[in-house]
Amino acid sequence: MERNAFFDNAKVVLIFFVVFGHMIQPFVDGSREMSTLYSWIYTFHMPAFILMSGFFAKGAGNFSYIINLVKKLLVPYLIFQVLYSGYYFLIGKSGWQTDLFSPHWALWFLFSLFSWHLLLYWFKKMPPLLSIAIALQIGLIIGYFGEIGHTFSLSRTFVFFPFFLIGYFLTEKQIMLLKHKSVKIASLVIMSAVFLSIYFMPEFNSGWLLASKSYGDLGMAEYGGLARLLVYITAAIMVVSVLAWIPKTHYNWTKLGARTLYVYLLHGFFIQYFRQADVFQINGLHDFLGLAALSLGLVFLLSSRPILGLWQPVIEGKASILKQNLKTSHLYKE
Repeated sequence: MERNAFFDNAKVVLIFFVVFGHMIQPFVDGSREMSTLYSWIYTFHMPAFILMSGFFAKGAGNFSYIINLVKKLLVPYLIFQVLYSGYYFLIGKSGWQTDLFSPHWALWFLFSLFSWHLLLYWFKKMPPLLSIAIALQIGLIIGYFGEIGHTFSLSRTFVFFPFFLIGYFLTEKQIMLLKHKSVKIASLVIMSAVFLSIYFMPEFNSGWLLASKSYGDLGMAEYGGLARLLVYITAAIMVVSVLAWIPKTHYNWTKLGARTLYVYLLHGFFIQYFRQADVFQINGLHDFLGLAALSLGLVFLLSSRPILGLWQPVIEGKASILKQNLKTSHLYKE
């Protein structure tokens, strides 16, 4: 599928919110405003990112397709699981020891993405509405099982799968309907209303948005399914609202949309160091804007060509960028 500016722009915007959300997480307990912003970001950034991943999924399901997924997703997962374990040990972070099937921090996404591609083999054979309805039902039911959690990223895999499935069934023409002026105007009201609702809500456990805990752990053992349904609805309208404002124009930074996996996998080395060393504080607007600028800087740095050349052998299992750079350097010397 040929890439276009809207989808790459969306991925750049969303990966910024991923980095920024992780950047401000240590400050949510001491500030109502930061806690609200953090939860507001989490209502849409991963659901939208997962929807984008589903849109570009082919879902072939044959043996070569599965092998390619293993190389593309599971091999980097295993490598970074080891790398982060060693890195956590070096910076003195507790909990650095973990088994290979309990993903470190953000690595759950690779494991879940692999699982979503496998699940497509069965779900793509059903009519779209039935397929999505079944996925939603599983996502609602799974929260009642306390033993399903971080291991194999099972909870997040099933809870977020409906967004991946919706993205898979959506057409480009359907997504472009979000660009209508009426949708954009309504989205401003929706995004503001969600922000204010979170702000004035007596207590809101952000664990509902992380999708990694059971209803019992979240304090709603009986009515957790209803609460998750409300979270699904909120996430869906927030995804629509945010995507409505993604530009279709091609910019110089649009190409970074093809490199978001690098940002996702590598930004944790910075974020975890910042947290462990307690580098930053937020004492005013200038600190907040500084963290936003730093988050944006990390997006550009980690998607830059030198970083791609350095990490491509680890993440993609090839060295085409490095070879091209060496070839260019050799020709320049001649």
